[in-house]
Amino acid sequence: MKKIILLLLLLIIPLNTNAISASSYIVMDTDNNRVLEGSNIHKKSLIASTTKIMTAMVVINNASLNKQITIGNEVLKSYGSGIYIEIGEKLSVEELLYGLLLRSGNDAAITLAYNIGGSMDGFAILMNELASSLNMKSTSFINSSGLEDGDKANISTVYDMGLLSSYAIKNEIFKKIVGTKSLTVKTNYKTYIWHNKNKLLSSYKYCTGGKTGFTEKARRTLVTTASKNNINLTVVTFNDGNDFQDHHDLYEKYFKLLKPYQILFKGKIETIYPNTYIENDYWMNLSNKESNKIELSINYYEKNISNLIGYVEVKLDGEVYHKENIYQKEIPVKESFWEKLKRKLALLW
Repeated sequence: MKKIILLLLLLIIPLNTNAISASSYIVMDTDNNRVLEGSNIHKKSLIASTTKIMTAMVVINNASLNKQITIGNEVLKSYGSGIYIEIGEKLSVEELLYGLLLRSGNDAAITLAYNIGGSMDGFAILMNELASSLNMKSTSFINSSGLEDGDKANISTVYDMGLLSSYAIKNEIFKKIVGTKSLTVKTNYKTYIWHNKNKLLSSYKYCTGGKTGFTEKARRTLVTTASKNNINLTVVTFNDGNDFQDHHDLYEKYFKLLKPYQILFKGKIETIYPNTYIENDYWMNLSNKESNKIELSINYYEKNISNLIGYVEVKLDGEVYHKENIYQKEIPVKESFWEKLKRKLALLW
């Protein structure tokens, strides 16, 4: 009898086949860093080779892509995944970035760190400075690869890595590299053919890039991005044995749920002052239910000689997602006939 009841319950209440298997995960709108869904989003964890997103951005921000690097003895410190470059081999910064992001080359990570930061410690300072500027409050870096060094390791949260991913994918150089499925590179020593380890890039047509990661301690980590119909998302999962499928399912869920809504319209805006306007449109990806909850709040500055009179805030559930300056057009003073005549006569004298 109990078995029959259990069977009936299973028929009535379907199992959630799309349950996320990650210990922590997040879905974020890359346009405004809005958290759409997640679990344990501020839990600090090991991040393995997803570290290399930060490594790449520090390099892109601080070095010329065309700079030629001769591989030095520092490459001997590398272990784990690599592109297997050798001492004396010459590659450009750009080629090393491809090896870093497509093949997760720890040797490329170490080489770039020493050549851009002067040392691993010097490069880690640059990594942490950029993390701080992105408001990654729960993140700390000790190296460019993501490998653990005893009890020392790179630490972050899915929320912070979502902030980093949203920042990085807006950089055209980074976006081009992580969106590359394969590349052939010829050096003074040999020819490489690199295929991107991010399987989602080949299996899911809306995927625009990402970075894989794995160590025995961190397990599988994955950061990806995807875009469809002007909706741009990033998904981050930690300790997820089904990561590629989970990312696919989360993207599909939110691409169906969201659509772009125009919240602000460039031009005239009603305020307590006449002739006020804003300079930009603003769009936001929302569900139908959320579109009815958007609030606009107008704030004024003390009047001064500037034509900037205040700003309008776009809010959802009490959180501000956008601020747009409000300006006032100068109102031309109309002269009477006698005032015009008086001014002309004054010029004659």
